Amino acid sequence: MSSFRKALKSKQRNHHERSQPEFRKHLGLLEKKKDYKLRADDYHKKQNTIAALQKKAMEKNPDEFYHKMINSKLEDGVHVIKKTQEEVEVTEEQKKVMRTQDIKYVEMKRVAEGAKIQKMKGVLHLLDAESKQKNKHTFFVDSNAEVQSFDLATHLNTAPELVDRKFNRPTLKTLETQSIRGAVQAQHVKLTKQRNNQYKILSQRIDRERKLLVISQKIQTRKDLQDKYNKVKVKKETPNSAAIYKFEVKRKR
Repeated sequence: MSSFRKALKSKQRNHHERSQPEFRKHLGLLEKKKDYKLRADDYHKKQNTIAALQKKAMEKNPDEFYHKMINSKLEDGVHVIKKTQEEVEVTEEQKKVMRTQDIKYVEMKRVAEGAKIQKMKGVLHLLDAESKQKNKHTFFVDSNAEVQSFDLATHLNTAPELVDRKFNRPTLKTLETQSIRGAVQAQHVKLTKQRNNQYKILSQRIDRERKLLVISQKIQTRKDLQDKYNKVKVKKETPNSAAIYKFEVKRKR
């Protein structure tokens, strides 16, 4: 029977709710049943809440007592729990200790980063680093004629293909007497790619260490500002440096 009813419903006409008539267009969209249902549900929910609160107020016990009555206060129309004597705000001394712990953690991470940087520098030697300043090699000749006819490969006694190398540049005699050692072209490209990737990681680590140093300096500056000494700001704080203050000289026992 259920399949028969479904077959009948499939041939039924879909009844749609009418839209706003043309002469009432100026009144806006015509409210549909789903819109009315949402509005009605919201209205009934509010009425039920009000009725429940009224009932609670009528059935309230005048002798009722609980501790929040004396442990809370009204601030800007909102009930706030009063802080007990043990829950007072952190003292200045405790704040200094907390900032010291922050500095120790940041310094620990910065020292660890610096050790990794030194280790990578020892392995890579910065031979082909892009950020490194380009070296210059000046050759001196006796006359202008030699300058015009100067050939770098002949002067270095090596193959023209090896002139651009900064390392592992054998002479022609070495190439004739010994077999070629080291990586072939495909391996050389792969090694160059790996080396460039290592340089990129090294650059990121150097940048991270510099940022940690700036964070450490800013935390230390905020810690110093908690001391109640007269001070004058010499330089404003920037994203790359901490603020600089000049403190009054005070003799300590």
